[in-house]
Amino acid sequence: MLFFNLSAFYFFYFAAVGVYVIFLPKVLRDIGYSTFDIGIVLALAPLMRFLTPFLFLKHIKLNQKMFKTALYLSVISSASFYLTIENFYLFMINNALLGVCLSLILPYLEVTAISTLGKEKYGKSRLFGSIGFMIISLVLAKFLTQPYIAIHYYLILNILTVIFAISLLKYDVEHKMKQSSEPFSFLKYWSFWMSLFFMQISFGAFYNFFTIYETQHGMSLEMTSYLWSFGVICEILMLYFQAPLLKNNLLTIIKFCVTITTLRWILLYLYPDSLGVTFFTQSIHAFSFGLYHSSVIIYLYSLYENKKLAQQFMYGVAYGLGGFVGAIVTGAVYGEFLFIFSALFSLLSLISLYFIKNKKLI
Repeated sequence: MLFFNLSAFYFFYFAAVGVYVIFLPKVLRDIGYSTFDIGIVLALAPLMRFLTPFLFLKHIKLNQKMFKTALYLSVISSASFYLTIENFYLFMINNALLGVCLSLILPYLEVTAISTLGKEKYGKSRLFGSIGFMIISLVLAKFLTQPYIAIHYYLILNILTVIFAISLLKYDVEHKMKQSSEPFSFLKYWSFWMSLFFMQISFGAFYNFFTIYETQHGMSLEMTSYLWSFGVICEILMLYFQAPLLKNNLLTIIKFCVTITTLRWILLYLYPDSLGVTFFTQSIHAFSFGLYHSSVIIYLYSLYENKKLAQQFMYGVAYGLGGFVGAIVTGAVYGEFLFIFSALFSLLSLISLYFIKNKKLI
C-alpha cells in the first residue's frame, strides 16, 4: 500500500499544482489583475516556501503534529480562495498562508519516498504526480468557463491530497533517523544552492506566464493545454526510465539538464508562434524538470545528515526564493524578451555548477 498511497498523494498534489500554475494566472487576468499583480500574487507562496525552513533550523521541529497542522491549514487556505480572490490584498495574504503549508508538506514526504522506495522506484511513484498534472491540464481547459470553477477543482484536489498524505504517516521514517550532529550549512555547498536558485528563476516565465504568452501569440487555450500535457508526457517517460541514468555522475547529469534548458528558453524566444518548435521545447521538459529534479533530490539527499531540512531548503531556495524572484522579474519584464531573461538565468545556473568542488558520485 505504500507505493499506492504515495503515488496517489503525488497524483492529487501535482494535479492541484496544475490548476494553480496553468489556470490561475489566466483566471486572475480575466478577473482584471495586471501581469505585475499576477506576478506579485504568485510570488508570495514561493517566498513563504523560502522563509519557512529557517524556522526549523533550531527552535521548531518538523514532526507529525506540525505536518498535520500544515495539511489542515492548506485546506482552509484553499477554501478561502472563494472569499479573497476578488480582493488583491486579501488574496496575497491567502497565498502567503498557502505557501507556508506547501513548504512543509512535499519535503516531509519526499524523505519518506526516497528512504523507503529508493532511487530505482522513486521515479515510478513520482511520475503519477506528472500524470495528475497532465490530466488536469486537459480536463480543466474544457470546463473552465468562469473563474470559480478553477477554485472548485483546486479545493477538491487539495482535500484528496490531504487524505492520502495522512495515510502515509505510518511509514514516516522520523523515528528511525538519528539526530543530526552536523550543523546545517549553505556555505559548504554554496555554488550548488546558487545553481538551484538561478535555475528556478529561469522557470519563472514558464510557470507563471507560459499560458498567457502562448495565447497572446495565437495559440488557443485548448492547444496550450495540449502543450502543457505533452511536456508532462515526456516528463513521465523520463521518470519511468531514468533509473539507469541516475547510476551515473549526478553532477554531470545536472549540468546537461541545465544546458538543454537554456536552449529551450532561447527557442521559445525565437519561435513563439511556431507550434512545432513549441512542442519540441516542451519535449525538453523531460530533462529540464524530470531528470533534473530527480538528480537534484538524490544528490542533495547524499550531502546532508538532516535530510528533511535539506529537502525543505531545496524547495525553499529553488521553488521558494527562486520562484519568488522569478515571478517578480517576469511579471515586470513580460514582453518580447521574456524568455531571453529565462535563458540568461539558466546560464548563470550552469556557470554556478562549475564552482562545485565536491563531485560526489552516488
